[in-house]
Amino acid sequence: MGKGILRSMTIRLGLLPALLAVAFLAAPNAGAAPPTPDEDPFYTYSGSKPLAEIAPGTVLKTRTLSYHVVGLPTAVPAIQLLYRANDELGEPTVNVTSVLKPLITIGTPQVVAYQSFYDSLNPVDEPSYAISGGLTLGGAIPQVESALIGPSLLAGRTVVIADTEGEEADFAAGPEYGTNTLDSLKAAIASPATGLASTKKIAMIGYSGGAIATEWAAELAPTYAPTINSKLVGATMGGVLVDPAHNLHYVDGSLSWAGVMPMAIIGVSRAFHIDLTPYLSEYGKGVYAKLEKAAIGEVLAQYPGLTWTQLAKPEYATPESIPVYVHTVNQLIMGTRGTPTTPLQISQGALGELEGTAGDKPGIGEGDGVMIAGDVRSLARQYCDKGTKVSYTQYLLGHIGTAVPWIAEAMTWMNNRFLGLPAPQNCSSIAPGNSLAPIPE
Repeated sequence: MGKGILRSMTIRLGLLPALLAVAFLAAPNAGAAPPTPDEDPFYTYSGSKPLAEIAPGTVLKTRTLSYHVVGLPTAVPAIQLLYRANDELGEPTVNVTSVLKPLITIGTPQVVAYQSFYDSLNPVDEPSYAISGGLTLGGAIPQVESALIGPSLLAGRTVVIADTEGEEADFAAGPEYGTNTLDSLKAAIASPATGLASTKKIAMIGYSGGAIATEWAAELAPTYAPTINSKLVGATMGGVLVDPAHNLHYVDGSLSWAGVMPMAIIGVSRAFHIDLTPYLSEYGKGVYAKLEKAAIGEVLAQYPGLTWTQLAKPEYATPESIPVYVHTVNQLIMGTRGTPTTPLQISQGALGELEGTAGDKPGIGEGDGVMIAGDVRSLARQYCDKGTKVSYTQYLLGHIGTAVPWIAEAMTWMNNRFLGLPAPQNCSSIAPGNSLAPIPE
């Protein structure tokens, strides 16, 4: 059924024409599959200077290849950069970003930072591997996203696509998504191979997992990457994960989305170097082991009705009874580390019953099946109060369904930011939402 959801999404987005548009002039037949990231030396830093002594965003390696769609090379050049990054704990690491160059550029280059919703615990599913020609089941989403990338390339804009989850695939570790995105933009602008040194306008866009990266990048940019922030013309996102602790309760028992619970537990544990398995039941440990390299398509609708009480030992009736969990998820609440200064466009669904998630849980309210509308509204209102221009739209649709109107709205909104038109805002009409206060520790 997970495959059915992805297939439905593909049909609804009308991907076939767009895939053909991106693969215009496509070419030669695909050759042998490239080595996977764990086998490919490009993904490994081999310099003598310690990473800790290298500034984040520094380019470490460069290669140029063809942008591949479903394993087939196109005429679009893809410049891949290995760059210095930080993990969730601020430790030095490396990451890869892909810079897709349009066939025709007029004037000062404009940049679209596209954040993928590849949502996987397996590094082989990252966008850079799909772009280089790799094909994996979990990497099917980056292939599908060619439909969203194509219009920007056809408009003459350069598209930068970071492996937002980092080299270890730290699923759901939001701040790391954000710094990986910002450092990838630093690297893209700094690299002589990209021709982006004169760039003055950058827009960020992402849905679902891509929205995690987009929001955290916008939130962190003023302090973490002020030079990038000065070039941002806007950030558009949909299906936003604002407060992961709330979302865990929301998807608890869902017919389609419950499998995200163990995925998030694994990803956050990995990112923060903590071990939550001592709190899990034998069944929970089995699920944990099974999903350590799972992608979102492998859990959607595969664990219908799964609950926290099934995953945890009886003495841990709620996740809030685990101190290390509380301390960790409190660090993942959006809006706690800064305020975007760039305009925002946010779309959120609010009819999660369409995707098998109950909408009557106390303190949560309606959502899209996996993300919570009240949390998103509260974040939008918080930013409005601090002076950010926010345009918020709420749809009576599920998470997958909301992606369709969001795409149309996001593309128009983003184009208008590049044109320099005033950013709209509807702050006064955004309804109140949920409390985003941290869990007491």
